[in-house]
Amino acid sequence: MGVLTRDHQRTTTSPTDDHPTPHPASTPPATTEPATSRHADRPRDADGMAVAAFVLGLIGLLVFNLVFSPCAIALATLALLRGTRRKGRALLGLTLGVADLVVLFSLLAANDKVTWQFGG
Repeated sequence: MGVLTRDHQRTTTSPTDDHPTPHPASTPPATTEPATSRHADRPRDADGMAVAAFVLGLIGLLVFNLVFSPCAIALATLALLRGTRRKGRALLGLTLGVADLVVLFSLLAANDKVTWQFGG
């Protein structure tokens, strides 16, 4: 006895097998993704994050340390978690981000304002 499939084509089944044979069209098509997937770019992205954390931490020592230090800390942490090849630069960005916060809080404690003042 035959069974009608979705395409209305008759497939044959054996008397002992009540399940119809699968139609070739019911198999999912093979996806054609490029050779480089999203995950292959992760080390490169992590390297960029490590460099950005270093630069933001360095700039944050001079200006906008309230803004740049959390960004440097977050980027350095993400770069380390994603397995960057530039671990030294990520660690330096993390250290500079923390140093930015230390400078910010020490300036607030000493002067009650967040400005540098050179000279008298």
